[in-house]
Amino acid sequence: MSEPEGTPPPEGATQRLPVVDRQEPENGDGTDRSESPAAAEPGGEDGRVGRFWSARRVPAGIVALLLLGLTGLFLYDIVSVRAGRPGMEWRRELARQLAARPLDDTWVLVGAGVAALLGLWLLILAVTPGLRDVLPMRRTHTDVRAGLHRDAAATALRDRAMEVAGVQSARVRVRRRRADVRAVAHFRELDDVRTDLDAVLADAIRGLGLSRPPSLSVRVRRPGRKG
Repeated sequence: MSEPEGTPPPEGATQRLPVVDRQEPENGDGTDRSESPAAAEPGGEDGRVGRFWSARRVPAGIVALLLLGLTGLFLYDIVSVRAGRPGMEWRRELARQLAARPLDDTWVLVGAGVAALLGLWLLILAVTPGLRDVLPMRRTHTDVRAGLHRDAAATALRDRAMEVAGVQSARVRVRRRRADVRAVAHFRELDDVRTDLDAVLADAIRGLGLSRPPSLSVRVRRPGRKG
C-alpha cells in the first residue's frame, strides 16, 4: 500500500535522499573553465610578468601644485589688467629683463639649465617603472599579481644558507638580476661548502617563485684571525 506523497516516514525508518548531480560550468565552446590554458598560464609559457610601476605621487603632487600656483597667479594678473589696473611689478620687470638680456647671459643659461634638468627628471620618472625593491613574482592566476621585496628574498636565502653544514655566517644581497652570497665556513673544505651552497640556494631561488630568477654568485672564505 502506497503512502500519500508528503507524508513523513515513520520513526526509525530509513529514507533515500535525492542525489544532486553537480556539474562544472562550461564555456561557450563546451570546455571546462578549470582546464582553460589561459587561466593556468596567464603570464605566458614561463609565467613572466613586467615590473611594478610606482604611482609617483610625490613628483606628481609637486608638479601639480607648482602649475596650479603659477596658473592662478597669471590668471589673477590677467584679470587685474582687464579691469584697468596695472600688471604686477614682478611680471613687468621679468618681461623687461627677458627682452633686454642676451641669450648668452649667465642667469639666462642657469635658468635654462635648471629647467632642462627638471624636465629631464620628469621624463625619466614618466618612462621608468620605479619600485626597484619589489621583485615581480610568477603569475599563476589572472586576477592575482604578487611581488617580493628584495630584503625579504635576501632573508630567505640567508636562512637557507645557514642550514648548510659548515657555514658560520652568511650575508646575502639580492639585486634585480643577481643574488650575491658571501659565506664564512669554519669547518669542512671550502669547495664542499660552496658546492652545497650552490645546490641549496639554487633550489631556494626557484622556490621564491620570481618571474625573473636572479643569477647566483657564491663566495666562501675562512673566518679572519682574531687579534
